[in-house]
Amino acid sequence: MQAILAVDPGAAADPAFAFRNSWISFVAIFISSIFALLLQSALVRATIEDLNGKRPTFGDSLQIAIRFLLPTLAIGFLVALGSGLAMIALIVPGIILWLGWSVSVPVLIQERLGVFGSMSRSRALTKGSRWSLFGLFVVLFIIAMVIQGAVGVVVYLFHGTAATIVAGLVQSVTSMLLSVAAAVSYVELRQVKEGTSVDELAEIFS
Repeated sequence: MQAILAVDPGAAADPAFAFRNSWISFVAIFISSIFALLLQSALVRATIEDLNGKRPTFGDSLQIAIRFLLPTLAIGFLVALGSGLAMIALIVPGIILWLGWSVSVPVLIQERLGVFGSMSRSRALTKGSRWSLFGLFVVLFIIAMVIQGAVGVVVYLFHGTAATIVAGLVQSVTSMLLSVAAAVSYVELRQVKEGTSVDELAEIFS
């Protein structure tokens, strides 16, 4: 009882303590986002190479990812901002806008059109195919929700470091699925709309 009373009830409410925790959380989220963007770009490269019948290498994929890190970061921010603002007005326009930009990163890495050029090119490629993309991403979203729900149960039951690691792994797998889906969608859209072969798509990396 004395031990309980000895605990300072104001410690948890210490503003400096809260600030330090929030700052650490911000840094952790930022670092996690950077790694997610690197993973996305690397998977785009690896997916195109794999579709071309080649064996993608980790070093080569990582080099491409690092080269396009800042433009990828800019695209991620602009897409989130633009579609988020549209969703504030109405949900459907926000979703349509997001679908229009859904292959911006593959366009950036493959065609090297810059941030705004890649976003514009993505809208042109996805025009007329956004319902198909919507169906694809809805299926992936449902799968991700089911997996995250199961992980939520694990986190609730076990807590601790193991649960945190599992949650992080699930988040990584979800990002991988979305990145591969975007890359494959880009390749399919190029083939259907422009008759571009995978060989031609891979030439830029040769």
